[in-house]
Amino acid sequence: MTTLLVVAFLVLPVLEIYVILRVGQLIGAWPTVALLVAESLLGAWIVRREGRRAWRALRGAVTGARLPSRELADAALILVGGTLLLTPGFLTDLAGFALVLPPSRALARRLLFAALARRARAVAPRSAGRRVVRGEVVDRQPPRRES
Repeated sequence: MTTLLVVAFLVLPVLEIYVILRVGQLIGAWPTVALLVAESLLGAWIVRREGRRAWRALRGAVTGARLPSRELADAALILVGGTLLLTPGFLTDLAGFALVLPPSRALARRLLFAALARRARAVAPRSAGRRVVRGEVVDRQPPRRES
């Protein structure tokens, strides 16, 4: 977890600045700024559209009385992708688009479910072999008298 935080807060911003500077050298400063703004606007539009779609799917799953695991995962991925799209930079925009667009989001969802299943399997053996001791709770305090 510490490594992930170091990457998120130290390495990623340095990489973003490097990529922005390289793109600025290739196409110029103002076109780079315009490209970043255009990506943000396009990303906001896509997040809004996909967010509505995910919300409708979630409502449909709940009213249809079925477990909305896929819909919740999509909503979470769209939320994270939208946050990445609002962060200035080309690398975060690429990751954001990957989480927001339906084809790549399906792959991200499969990876998310696989990681969660792996985590569940890692935790399960710790609790599986424990003995259950039946008992009852005894209240040792005398009952209160109402006045």
